[in-house]
Amino acid sequence: MMAIPATTVQSKALVRKQTLWKRILSFRYLYLMLLPAIVYYGIFHYYPMYGALIAFKQFSITKGIVGSPWVGFQHFEYLFKLDKFWQVFWNTIVISLYRLLFGFPLPLIMAVLLNEVRKLLLKQVVQTIVYLPHFISWVIMGGLLINLLSTDNGVVNNILRSLGGDPVGFLTDESHFRSTLVWSMIWKEFGWNTIIYMAALAGVNPQMYEAALMDGANRWRRIWHITLPSIRGTIVILLILRIGSLMEAGFEQIFVLYHPGVYNVADIIDTYVYRIGLTEGRFSLAAAVGLFKSAINFVLLVIANRLSRMMGEQGIY
Repeated sequence: MMAIPATTVQSKALVRKQTLWKRILSFRYLYLMLLPAIVYYGIFHYYPMYGALIAFKQFSITKGIVGSPWVGFQHFEYLFKLDKFWQVFWNTIVISLYRLLFGFPLPLIMAVLLNEVRKLLLKQVVQTIVYLPHFISWVIMGGLLINLLSTDNGVVNNILRSLGGDPVGFLTDESHFRSTLVWSMIWKEFGWNTIIYMAALAGVNPQMYEAALMDGANRWRRIWHITLPSIRGTIVILLILRIGSLMEAGFEQIFVLYHPGVYNVADIIDTYVYRIGLTEGRFSLAAAVGLFKSAINFVLLVIANRLSRMMGEQGIY
């Protein structure tokens, strides 16, 4: 084989470099618009990754990250031997699966139903009502839930008493606490997720519905054969992102609502990290727990994206 001269390779590399700079200059305003987002993620998301080193060190505040001695995987070995860790790990998985199973389909169903409403005013009113709770913080929402579900003087239990029933410990009984978490999360967030599907449905060609109507397709057939296939890409992307955050069971909600009486079913990895990291000062162990959780989320994201591409969908990368 004839060897390619080095000057030829260098000239081609130079041409590619010049072409790259020309493209950057031609789209310089778009890159300038993108710059604030890059700076934000660089400062608040990528730079803090440096702190993950303390998971492999015996961190000391006085010595700092660099000066603290290395201990390798000692914290991980200790962590995996703790029965408490596997309990919070299992609680995280169960609560997240409940949220995925019941919380993911509901916004889609709501969006499809709203898409079939022809009265614009009614649609706007319903949209406003269902996504308004999203803007209420979990601190305020926690107070509302306590006023509604408390066994002492909660509205729901007062109604049950007036009907001759016994009060239900929605927030105090272990058998009801997880269900209360899941359904309160759905109540707060499903309206906001509905907007994403509504935006996707706005891009569906209305002529497809007209053609199906002329062919005699009823409402359910139009939904099944036109509406859902048209937004399948959006559904898949949101599902991938939800699977990729499966280990995120909702720290703020649980932290506001839980108490030692329901730790056995409500204590998740995030609340466990908070307690051992901030309240007990075991920063290295808390970092090891958080890094382990992030690694699982990353693996789940890659697997979900790979499966979606194998099934013919675009995925997220």
